Amino acid sequence: MDPTAADREAIEHLVAALRHADGVSAWSEPALLDLATPTGHGRHLVARGDDGALAAWAHVDVGEPDDVVVEVGVAPGTRRHGVATALARTLLADPAIRPGHARVWAHGDRPGAAELAGALGLARDRELWMMRRPAGADPLPPPGDVEGVTVGTLRVGMDEPDVVAVNARAFAWHPEQGAMTVDDVRRREQEPWFDAEGFLLARDAEGALLGFHWTKVHPDGARDGGPVGEVYVVGVDPDAQGRGLGGALTLAGLHHLAGRGLDEVILYVEADNAPAVATYRRLGFEVDAVDVSFGLREDTSAPSAGDDDGGR
Repeated sequence: MDPTAADREAIEHLVAALRHADGVSAWSEPALLDLATPTGHGRHLVARGDDGALAAWAHVDVGEPDDVVVEVGVAPGTRRHGVATALARTLLADPAIRPGHARVWAHGDRPGAAELAGALGLARDRELWMMRRPAGADPLPPPGDVEGVTVGTLRVGMDEPDVVAVNARAFAWHPEQGAMTVDDVRRREQEPWFDAEGFLLARDAEGALLGFHWTKVHPDGARDGGPVGEVYVVGVDPDAQGRGLGGALTLAGLHHLAGRGLDEVILYVEADNAPAVATYRRLGFEVDAVDVSFGLREDTSAPSAGDDDGGR
C-alpha cells in the first residue's frame, strides 16, 4: 500500500525516533527517498498500536524481482511485543518475497535484529561496513595526477548518462549500486545536500568518462555533532583500472571535502572488498558501524504466533 499523508508524517517521526534511540537509521537512503518521492517500485506496510500510534514501518523494494530488499523498524516503546514478528509473518506471505530472491537489512547489526532473523530462519549473508576517518587522523597525502586524465565537475543535465554507464560497468557485481539509473541520479540532484562541485569526473584526452567520485555532506554525524563528509560513490570503468585512478579520485574527493572544512569523513564499503578496505585503512579510515543483510533460505517459513519479537 502507499502511505497516506498522515502515515508519511508518522513514519518520518518514527525514522527520527529510531535514529535517536539507536544511533543509526533503520532504513537506507533509497527507502527514505522512496517515502518522500515514490519510485513506483516501493511497497509500504505500517503497523499501529491499539491507540492508533504508529508502531512499525516496513519498506519493501521490488524494483528487482530477483533481489527484493526489505527494511523494517519498530518504535522503541513497542519492541518485544510481537510487532516485528507480526510484520514478518505478513511479509513472508507476500509472493514477491521469495526465498533465494529477497533479503532483510539490519542497519547497525543490533542484537535484537539478529535474534529476530534467527527466529525467522534467515541466514546472515552480507556485511556492509561504515568506515570513518576521524578529524584527528594523519594529514592526507597530496592529490595525485594520472597521466592523460583530467578531473572536472559534473555538468548537471549533461553528464548523468555517462556516469550511469560507467557506474553500471564498475559495479556490475553489486546488487544495489550497479542498478543506479539516470532518474536515481536526478532524484538525488534535488536533495538539499547535492553539490555538483563535489561530483568529480575523470576523463581522458578524448573526453570519455573513466571514473568518478561523488561526495556528500551530512548536516550532522560528526563526533562533535557537526557536519560530516562522505565518500558517497567512487566508480572506475574496468577498462581504466590498474592506473591508480581510483586512489587519485578518492584523494581528490577527500581534499575537496577538506577544503570545505570537513576533515571527518565516512564511507560505506562491502566487508569482503579487501582491496578497497585496505586502501581506506591506509587513508586513516576504520570500521565504525556494521549493516548486515539476512537472506531468505529455501526452507524459510512464516513464524508462528508464539515466536518472540527481538526486532528493532
